[in-house]
Amino acid sequence: MAGTGSRGRAERRGAGELESEVLAVLWATERPLTPAEIQQGIGGGLAYNTVHTILTRLYDKGLVRRDADGRRGAYRAARKAAEMTAAVMHEALDRDPDPIAALRHFVTGLSAEEEEALRELLGGDRTGDGSGPEDTAAGGA
Repeated sequence: MAGTGSRGRAERRGAGELESEVLAVLWATERPLTPAEIQQGIGGGLAYNTVHTILTRLYDKGLVRRDADGRRGAYRAARKAAEMTAAVMHEALDRDPDPIAALRHFVTGLSAEEEEALRELLGGDRTGDGSGPEDTAAGGA
């Protein structure tokens, strides 16, 4: 039976995993969602009360907002996925005793596309198309 452990019991997901699933559903839409809509978006038979508990935890952490756009009981993510990922990366670097070494290890694991994007963001893009930091400093975009 899918989704069950070795003894036929439903496998439990950790709170962090559930929080990630709830956030993923919220990030997939531009409008606030009710707990019932989030429950439906997650699927897998998750109880409404569980979804509501996860939303309360996310609210307490400042990761979701309630009653956005006047919809009572609706939630939306407080930050976009990329903003949250960047914040987590900054927190990890701040905790590391050698953040430069951590960055070196991170960069060695980048795909070619990610590496190229990073080079462009850091000013390695010398195309002069107005998108690089050097163009902005010179009065561009």
